[in-house]
Parts: sequence; C-alpha cells; structure tokens
Amino acid sequence: MTERIIIAGSGGQGIMLLGKVLAEAAMQEDKFVSFLPSYGAEVRGGTCHCAVVISNKEIGSPYVDKADTLIIMNSPSLLKFKNRIKKNGLLLINSSLASKSNSKNTLILQYPFTDIAVKLGNIKVANMVALGCFITEKNILGLESVLEAISDIAPEEKKNLIEINQKALKEGAKLK
Repeated sequence: MTERIIIAGSGGQGIMLLGKVLAEAAMQEDKFVSFLPSYGAEVRGGTCHCAVVISNKEIGSPYVDKADTLIIMNSPSLLKFKNRIKKNGLLLINSSLASKSNSKNTLILQYPFTDIAVKLGNIKVANMVALGCFITEKNILGLESVLEAISDIAPEEKKNLIEINQKALKEGAKLK
C-alpha cells in the first residue's frame, strides 16, 4: 500500500498542520512516511500545499506528481491542482470555499469543512474536519492514531486547542 496525498489551500488554513498530523499518525503506526511542504511567497493568505506519502515500504521520493488523493481547501487550489490526481483517485473538496467540481474517473466528495468548523466554534479547525473525512474514506490510518498525533505534536502554548481539533476530526469522520 502506498498513498500519495496532496493537501492544498491558503496560508493560515492549517494545510501544513494537516500534513504533519497525517505524517505523525502514520509514523505511530510504523508506516513509512514523507512530508514535503511548499509555501507561496505570501505565506499567510497565499497559496500553500504539502505532499504526504504513506507506505508499507520505503519511499523513494517525497515528491508527488500524481496524487491518489487531493484534499482541496479553497477554489484557487482546486484550479491549480485538479489535474494532479490519478485516474480513480479521491478528490476531497471543502465546498464552503471551493466551487463544485466534476471529473471523470475520480471519486469526488464535497463537504462544507469550514462551515462545520464554524459551528464547532473555531473556523481554524476546518483542516481537522477534512482530515477526519479523509481517514474514514481511505481507511489507511486509525482514528486513535490521528487523535494521539494531534495531542503529541501540539506545542505547549497550543495545548488548549487539542480538544477542539480532536472534536473537529471526529466530526469529519462522521461525514462518510
């Protein structure tokens, strides 16, 4: 099993955090993993993306040309990355901030991740809602590993955000 994932959105949406949590959870499950971040020139508000590769065998390169899964958090990212998905891949779209999409030979799931995060009380946890949806759909990592990863990577000054992030993850897992 090798899963190549591209996660894209704008700076400030927690794109890198989503990738780091995914990578940490994979390591906790003794999988091989790579994480390759890429920031736009503007950083906060500009485009950013990361690539995560999770595998049961060694990974030759962290670069992802064609993804098995695209997690798209806004419209500019959808336009930029929609052609970087493999045939029969998964396109997971934040319909709160990205237009609906059609694509042949691709499974498209569109959920309002940002709207769900707002209802939970923190717009910044839309990334964890998306992650919860992804792990339930793909079933390559266990929910408990991802919950633990959220707690493990939180810096001391952000420990107060662990609970809301874990709650958002669980809400996303219910979407499927």
